[in-house]
Amino acid sequence: MEKLDYEPDFLDGQYLGHISSDFIKVADNIKEASYQIRQRGFSQYPIFPVSKVEIAIGNPLYKKYEFDTEWHYYASMLEEFMQRKLIDADKLEDFYATYKNPDEFCCLFVVDEDFVNFVFIPYPEE
Repeated sequence: MEKLDYEPDFLDGQYLGHISSDFIKVADNIKEASYQIRQRGFSQYPIFPVSKVEIAIGNPLYKKYEFDTEWHYYASMLEEFMQRKLIDADKLEDFYATYKNPDEFCCLFVVDEDFVNFVFIPYPEE
């Protein structure tokens, strides 16, 4: 897989709508996973890869049939992306500057035919 420019691309509204409507079904579970990753000291930068087909990035969290979603969800973290050289060390400061508060936003790594990049999506308000 090629190295990525981690600055979020602007998605067209329809594409973002598909991701958002899917994400809302798993948002509470993903938010809890993010909290656990940080609380247990694994990483302060959880990343959740999502794809319509199975991928080999992160650990499987939810298969699309488990929540009736279009996407498979995985749990990962910045350290794995660094280890796999998906983010270069010289781009790390830019990543830190781009990364949003994980209590308020989920860092999705969207892997799709037409789009591969990070997307920060807010958790639904309670």
